[in-house]
Amino acid sequence: IVLNNVFFETGKAELSSESRLELEKAVDLMKANTSMVIEVGGHTDNVGNDENNMKLSHQRAKSVRQYLVKAGIESKRVQAKGYGETTPVADNETKEGKAANRRTEFIILEF
Repeated sequence: IVLNNVFFETGKAELSSESRLELEKAVDLMKANTSMVIEVGGHTDNVGNDENNMKLSHQRAKSVRQYLVKAGIESKRVQAKGYGETTPVADNETKEGKAANRRTEFIILEF
């Protein structure tokens, strides 16, 4: 599930205030489904080097995880993983493709 409205400043892992609405939907979903366990995945485009992109994507995934935990979701129900630029969903040759590849998503591991 792609979280479409989760935003970060370029090169940073701090969540912007505009992300709150989308993240609250995830909190509500997890509170309504108390057995759900998810992995938050952070993804980047191909700008920059591989190591930095992997680190940034993991930090962003951790920021989303921290938000969910602070909102009352048990920490054992939320994993965070950075994928860097390893799993693009679009071509990194266009502005639109790069924007699509910079994303946060979650995968339901248990339901």
